Amino acid sequence: MLLGISAVMHLLVDGLCVCCLYLMAASSGVVGFVGVFLTYNILAFMTQPFTGLLVDKMERRHWVLLVSMSLLSIAVLAASMVVAAGTVKAGMLAVAVLLGFGNSLFHVWGGKQVVITHGNDMPALGLFVSTGALGLSLGVVFYSWFLLQAFLLVLCLLAVAYVGMDGRSDRSDRSVRSDRSDWNGGVEIASRYGMGFVLASMAALVAFVLFRSFTGELFSSGAGVGKTQVVVLLMGAVAMLGKMAGGWFAKWFGIVPSMVVVLLFVMVCFVVGGSNLAILLTGIFMTNCTMPVTLYLANVVLEGKEGLAFGILAAALIPGYLLAVF
Repeated sequence: MLLGISAVMHLLVDGLCVCCLYLMAASSGVVGFVGVFLTYNILAFMTQPFTGLLVDKMERRHWVLLVSMSLLSIAVLAASMVVAAGTVKAGMLAVAVLLGFGNSLFHVWGGKQVVITHGNDMPALGLFVSTGALGLSLGVVFYSWFLLQAFLLVLCLLAVAYVGMDGRSDRSDRSVRSDRSDWNGGVEIASRYGMGFVLASMAALVAFVLFRSFTGELFSSGAGVGKTQVVVLLMGAVAMLGKMAGGWFAKWFGIVPSMVVVLLFVMVCFVVGGSNLAILLTGIFMTNCTMPVTLYLANVVLEGKEGLAFGILAAALIPGYLLAVF
């Protein structure tokens, strides 16, 4: 139940953020929208290692969730005020900052919370991270003030419900982990193999995530394919299904065999993609299959610092995205 609620909240958070930005862009004639959108993305992702460190140090992590909801609520209120006042150009940056920090806090809270409540389970990680892709597509295609307000209302209700339902919120991370027979994290890897091993492992994971972000954005850009509303929704749904499926593939068939097959498909789709929508969608699906696996491995390497692990990999998405865009 808690995992499902957090996954739905992820959809709503990402959908709310992009919906809010698109509404302001529609009111401002898109002047400066690229800069504001980049500001939002950089803050939402590049700050996650720092917010992740904060979450790792907190025993009562749900305060992070509540602060995130507050920032997102203020952002929605501010967006409606600046549009009504006709000062969109001046207010867009402030709203983007609020959305960025609210998004950052939510993501590291969710990434940490899933690990604590479900163990370092790849299908659980895949479910939580998957829904954001669909939320982005819904926000882009159907953005409206009604949708924005509905997203915010449901999001706040679910956040309150989550905090109320989570009976483990006052227990320490270590005691929760000791109850989980499916926790597969390494124990004190740094002391066993040295800090050099930890740094090298995280560097390899960051490089892989950067590559995934780069190829995923190239597939999503859909060169040669008309980006109709249906195509945008399809891409979001396929990305979501890929993240969900990747965790199960790795759990059923093993990390190495499943990832070898996935990467072979990605390379084939990358080479022959062109304007074929089916191949592009296959490439998006396969690329996203790797996401829960990299999260799992990062949590193994940085056991006890899952917020930091989530944040580092999230931050690695931005350089790959920018390389693909520019």
